[in-house]
Amino acid sequence: MQLIAFIFIYPILWLISILPFPLLYLFSDFCNFIIYRLIGYRKKVVRGNLALVFPEKSDADRLKIEKKYYSLLCDMFLEMIKSLSISKKSMRKRFVFSDLELITEYEKQGKSILLISGHYANWEWMNIMNEYVSHKGFGIYKRLTNKYFDKLVRKIREKTDATLITTKETFKTIKKNEDNGLLGIYYMVSDQSPKPLAHYYWTDFMNITVPCFDGPEIIARKADMPFIYFRIEKIKRGHYQGSFMDLTPKGISNYAKHVPTDLFYRELEKQIREVPEHYYWVHKRWKHRDKVPIEHQK
Repeated sequence: MQLIAFIFIYPILWLISILPFPLLYLFSDFCNFIIYRLIGYRKKVVRGNLALVFPEKSDADRLKIEKKYYSLLCDMFLEMIKSLSISKKSMRKRFVFSDLELITEYEKQGKSILLISGHYANWEWMNIMNEYVSHKGFGIYKRLTNKYFDKLVRKIREKTDATLITTKETFKTIKKNEDNGLLGIYYMVSDQSPKPLAHYYWTDFMNITVPCFDGPEIIARKADMPFIYFRIEKIKRGHYQGSFMDLTPKGISNYAKHVPTDLFYRELEKQIREVPEHYYWVHKRWKHRDKVPIEHQK
């Protein structure tokens, strides 16, 4: 059944991917009309999230954010499909970087690097960074249920010579690379909502206490890697910029447990408040807010 679904859907994705960008964004506008206006895909979730984290805003202001968000959501989904056929030259033009000096300086010091970001703007094209750095790039991701689409996603994301590793493979891969003297840049999107188990770390995100993964911090501590926030911004339609902020400039071992994780969430929150429509609002990020352990309750 998985193979049948793949055989049926893949040709459609390929045809979409070869559309010129002007036509791609016209198609995105059409998709936006269908998904937002007609179907109302996850509109209840989006509105609930916006009302929850922006209680100070009026209904009209939240509606403006909502409409802009769905436009970006459709753009980003089609840009991900466009990755099937986009050239490296085009991707370099559409995803640029500022202050790469921070990354190259750590490369000169012989340090592997951990980049952490949230589901903000278009994180799919950031792999083009491998064209500008000397370290080997590794993207950490969660394996898809459909093995054929999982293979396709790997192919798309690895076309810039990055290597995808699953969350379960992360520690083993880093250890193997260290033993072989291979320096790497490891990239994680880490604002997902884990199950509210006791061992997860709870912190405030948009003024709401939620469980969060502290795995990136644990990885950085074990490997003594710089813990760097990767900030992605939309410049204009189809164009993005990545920049870097060193969250632990004194070395991660000099920061108390969970401080780096908190610093990441503070920076992501700051970015969301600046331009809220670029965040991934269809995700139920705050669904466990009513399960806060007693020791974390205010």
